[in-house]
Amino acid sequence: MDNACFDLNIFTQILREELVPAMGCTEPIALAFAGAKAREILGTLPDKVIIEASGSIIKNVKSVVVPNTGNLKGIPAAVCAGIALGNADKKLEVLSDIKENEIPKISEFLEKTEIEVKHLKSGFNFDIILSAHKGGNYAKIRITNAHTNITLIEKDGEKLFETKIRCESDEGFTDRSVLSGEAIWKYITEVDIEDIKPILKRQIEYNKAIAEEGLKNDYGASIGKVILSAYGDNVRDRAKAMAAAGSDARMNGCELPVIINSGSGNQGMTCSLPVLEYAKELKSDDDKLYRALALSNLIAIHIKSGIGRLSAYCGAVSAGAAAGGGIAYLYTEDYKTVMHTVVNALGIVSGIICDGAKASCAAKIAASVDAGILGFDMYRQGKQFVSGDGIVAKGFEANVKNIGRLGKTGMKTTDAEILSMMMDT
Repeated sequence: MDNACFDLNIFTQILREELVPAMGCTEPIALAFAGAKAREILGTLPDKVIIEASGSIIKNVKSVVVPNTGNLKGIPAAVCAGIALGNADKKLEVLSDIKENEIPKISEFLEKTEIEVKHLKSGFNFDIILSAHKGGNYAKIRITNAHTNITLIEKDGEKLFETKIRCESDEGFTDRSVLSGEAIWKYITEVDIEDIKPILKRQIEYNKAIAEEGLKNDYGASIGKVILSAYGDNVRDRAKAMAAAGSDARMNGCELPVIINSGSGNQGMTCSLPVLEYAKELKSDDDKLYRALALSNLIAIHIKSGIGRLSAYCGAVSAGAAAGGGIAYLYTEDYKTVMHTVVNALGIVSGIICDGAKASCAAKIAASVDAGILGFDMYRQGKQFVSGDGIVAKGFEANVKNIGRLGKTGMKTTDAEILSMMMDT
């Protein structure tokens, strides 16, 4: 790698952009954000709301509980929560200021407001157009490609803001093309830990708190608790249980925030909590822990950049593989071991589909973390998948490219079929 072209600050900025707090599943929260922004622009509560949403948004909002709503689910609930009580300035924490005694206002607004939901077929996997109407006035908000990426603000026929939409790109973010296995490794071995410690410390604190909440109380199918009860308390199962428990809580209405990765709280928990459990088991010092976390997060971002924010490819898979890489680093600090671990893991579980956000996400996370750990165990025993083993290719980057191709292009038809099945239930 050309040292003259390598800028540590770019990688730190990517971590800063991606590892941000969100309360609740990020797709309904994006809808709530759009609703809150539309109300802000309209200047009053609307009496009619039209929501146009891409299939992937519909899929990811259908079955998940929206926090601070009294256990409501679905697109109308998310939008009405944002309109009635949301604070658009807080972005992915748009619903965090809602007080318990205010929650009934959401159902009241939902009942008296005309709500229309349409399937938006714009060609963008992540696309929301929300129009809020009051009498003869309206405000329109469009969010495309990323959860808070507003591409249009319109009021009563006047475009107050508009930006050109680039196809399936991470608009407004630092260029992700700088990422590669080699570049990520160079970064995590050279970066001053003090530069990334505040970003990662917050991830540790937030994600541990919601995982512990998931283990303490009953949320969804309680996958985290099931794992510990059924299999025991060894580090491998604790790593899976913690990540799963965070998802148990988050998918089922817990109001604690998480630190996300690639636009997803589940992915943020999956690539961090298992690494934390192994660091505790190995008594790793802070320096090694933070480098392992930076590595895991950046590998997850790198893989997901090729797939896109939303896909029929389960994001827990890429995050679980990345967690395996972080765990491998804690043990070995060896580049080849880390990269082979990730490739092995991707070769195991890349068939897991995303059928929306819901309770079973926790189980998919547990399976993906298990694959990450197995990928490491394979390589340290001299075993690996090789080029030609299915979609496995030669070299780390070739595998990342294949996964991107599978998730973005290969699974488009699968995504449409999944949505069709979900709408029939």
